[in-house]
Amino acid sequence: MPIVGLLHFISRTRQFEEKLAEARPRLWRLAHSWCHNRMLADDLVQEALAKALDRHGQLRDPEALNGWLCSILANCWHDHLRRRRDTTDIDELGEADLPADGCPEDDCLQNEIVRRVRQAIAGLPTGQREVVTLVDLEEFSYAEVAAILEIPIGTVMSRLSRARAALRDALREQAAPQPAVVRQLRG
Repeated sequence: MPIVGLLHFISRTRQFEEKLAEARPRLWRLAHSWCHNRMLADDLVQEALAKALDRHGQLRDPEALNGWLCSILANCWHDHLRRRRDTTDIDELGEADLPADGCPEDDCLQNEIVRRVRQAIAGLPTGQREVVTLVDLEEFSYAEVAAILEIPIGTVMSRLSRARAALRDALREQAAPQPAVVRQLRG
């Protein structure tokens, strides 16, 4: 390989590695939203990035890098689920991980809302959880989600519809006031 070709290859590879490094936080958020386990999210992202580095020649359109990476991550996640059917979702994020601005009452209310939404999302079936996080949190289009998860676009739309309805019902149920217990005191 001539020196100019080698330098071009090295430069292109460095740029690709830099873009992978930039994508890492987004991939981690996505992986964590699916598995609710920090260590597993780290492992999934590491595996996805290693596969991306190994197969970087397969990426035809550099503009599609984020979707391509999310597709690899989704495949890693599905492989993990197939290997370990007994995985339990665990929400590891506590109040210390949330930003603290405003007064304590606002922070408490915000933390409670975040906890309820996370709990509702964690209660969704895996397919619905994947679709709702990709569309509503990561803002991918339906077509991009279909490509990432390798499912028909109609399946994306139906899973998203069912996930949103389930979230709405779960959050309404959580917000419903609980009946007060009235005790009569004798004097």
